[in-house]
Amino acid sequence: MALLTDPKPVRVRENTVSARQARYGATASLYTIVVIAALVLVNWLANRYNKTYDTTSNKRFTLSQETAKMVKNLKSDATITYIDKASNFDQARGMLDRYKNLSPKIHIQYIDYQKQPTVARAYGLRFPGTAYVEVGPRREEAKALTEEGITGAFLKDLKGVRKVCFVSGSHEHPLDDTDSNGLSGFKQLLTRDNYQPQAITLIDKTEVPKDCNVLVVAGPQSDYTPNEVTAIKNYVQGGGRAMILLDPPLDFGREHVASNTGLNDLLASWGVTPQTDLVLEENPMGQLFGFGPEIPLVSSYESQPIVSDLKDRFTGFPVSRSLEVKNGNKTTVQKLFSTSDRSIATTKLTSNEVNPSDPSNKKGPFALGAAGTYNTGQANNSGRFVVVGSSGFLTNGMLNFQANRDLALNAVNWLSSDEDLISIRPKEPEDRRLNVNQRQMNIFFYIDMIAIPLLLIAGGVSTYLKRR
Repeated sequence: MALLTDPKPVRVRENTVSARQARYGATASLYTIVVIAALVLVNWLANRYNKTYDTTSNKRFTLSQETAKMVKNLKSDATITYIDKASNFDQARGMLDRYKNLSPKIHIQYIDYQKQPTVARAYGLRFPGTAYVEVGPRREEAKALTEEGITGAFLKDLKGVRKVCFVSGSHEHPLDDTDSNGLSGFKQLLTRDNYQPQAITLIDKTEVPKDCNVLVVAGPQSDYTPNEVTAIKNYVQGGGRAMILLDPPLDFGREHVASNTGLNDLLASWGVTPQTDLVLEENPMGQLFGFGPEIPLVSSYESQPIVSDLKDRFTGFPVSRSLEVKNGNKTTVQKLFSTSDRSIATTKLTSNEVNPSDPSNKKGPFALGAAGTYNTGQANNSGRFVVVGSSGFLTNGMLNFQANRDLALNAVNWLSSDEDLISIRPKEPEDRRLNVNQRQMNIFFYIDMIAIPLLLIAGGVSTYLKRR
């Protein structure tokens, strides 16, 4: 006897499966349409509004506040022209677009020197990959395709050439020497920041040349003549800017540094009195860098603009003398930095042997640097001066130590009223290496290469079995 079966339940089940598949298909289609629409919208917004976000810890790919302020204060349109092969344009867009995004007054243009050789020649192109900044009728070549180079060209357009004059003739550190005692490294840094370093002599002159924006006295070993001292005095008190670095007057062995009484008296009249002593640092921190006590390390800074961005960084000052700082009749003077309270100062400068327990030694901390302004009585024409009790920090042998070069450049920037440049420095990539021992490496291997893959496999098998 045959059994009769009702086909309707089968049809119902088939209809349910079909409906479910239809719903899944519709949902998938809807999601696909939404995703495509979202991608189209995001791309449209990205093309219309070029915005980027810098997630690096030191904001390596973000222009400084000083650059942003300078660009936003432009009174006329500016154009940055980049000249290179067309295939290299993309490598410049990242940097140039950051400037373009700061202000609608910034315009960017790209020139292919292979297709437009006459235009490139008109710009004076020397090397492919060069950017030129034009503000009004002035055009300046950027030293490099970096914020330093481009912003420096902007400032040169806006302010013109600034000359830094180094006094010579009394055994100062030579400007062009490349040995450890020379200043060729500092000269290179100044040139990069669009300054024009130049050696001058004041022995046969009655005044500092008028085209000197900043005057540098870098460790004279001989006494300045009254004529030289008077020229420096009239320069600063007439609104000039000077950085004066005076070493302690040592007199033993091959060390013979003149006391330079005339220059010391001039500084004392401004409120900065160089002491006749030698500062020694007994803090063992210097030993970590291979330094002896005759190279005091400084990590204590004041709030003055020259040193305000040097917090938590060291500067080193070989063979230093201390400074007594106070305001003068027409000057306002601030300390810049001081040694630790473990430093001592000896006044016995005719011997290379120092007894740390000598009761005549002075106890620290000691001020080693100061900055001041001179009231000339004329609005917007005050003189400025920076005094440091060591010239060695500026030399090739010490310039690249920690924050020494930033201090040197910051001083020149402040003296020339280019405070905008103080925070525009190369942002070095941070060292974020992970240092681990062999045991830790073994743990990482077993977790990453064995445990995690096995967990993923087990989870996949478990999900498959449940669906079965």
